Amino acid sequence: MIWKFINTGYYDGKFNMDFDLELVKNFSGVPVLRVYRWEPYCISLGANQQLNSIDQEKTLFAGFDIVKRPTGGRAILHAEELTYSVIYPISVKNTPKRIYREINLALLNGLVNFNPNLNKIQLEHTQPHFPSFYKDTKSTLCFAVSAMNELNYDGKKVVGSAQRKLGDIILQHGSILCGAFHKRIADYLDLPSENVEEIKNEIDKTTTELETILGEKINYDQLVQAIKKGFENHFNTMFEEEIFSETILQVN
Repeated sequence: MIWKFINTGYYDGKFNMDFDLELVKNFSGVPVLRVYRWEPYCISLGANQQLNSIDQEKTLFAGFDIVKRPTGGRAILHAEELTYSVIYPISVKNTPKRIYREINLALLNGLVNFNPNLNKIQLEHTQPHFPSFYKDTKSTLCFAVSAMNELNYDGKKVVGSAQRKLGDIILQHGSILCGAFHKRIADYLDLPSENVEEIKNEIDKTTTELETILGEKINYDQLVQAIKKGFENHFNTMFEEEIFSETILQVN
């Protein structure tokens, strides 16, 4: 099966979320892998998360966007990361759970292709009890807990993903954490000051990033090509690269 590949580069939060939905709306049956980044940095909230869970005034004063994701989960500060999205058809064989796992295996393939020292990254094998988790203060953070089949390094999340079923199509997108800026999200949550330090400690305990693991800055162009190759290897496919200038008009 041939896939489409789109690299949209840097855009703001609204464009990035609208574009993912536009890919679903215009889905032709051919799976799509898109990679993108964020300018300005952006805090995204899960589809069912309230805007008052973050300090909107402080966030906007810092120059960050605020956007709702069409998928679930909690707040993420999109900064030093490579974001991916996949549009994929559901079938009897390819259930949402299976698609979720296979996409993460493709990402893992790509990360090891990027640097063999990332071969300790593995799938999470347990599923948290989310009803209990959401009662906790740290539940405002998407990266506070790993879900089944997300990618961890030494027990810390390095890729966080969310998925939504739209008809018979899956939209899955997620953050490949490259630098540590995402950890600053604690400063923008609408929480009592005594809880902020607790949240910062929690983020340090539950997340890590490629720069910390490898001890070097990430070459994003090389990472993009490695992730692309990982999908080709895992799904035994080839990519037809979509010319971005022809698709951008569909969102504006």
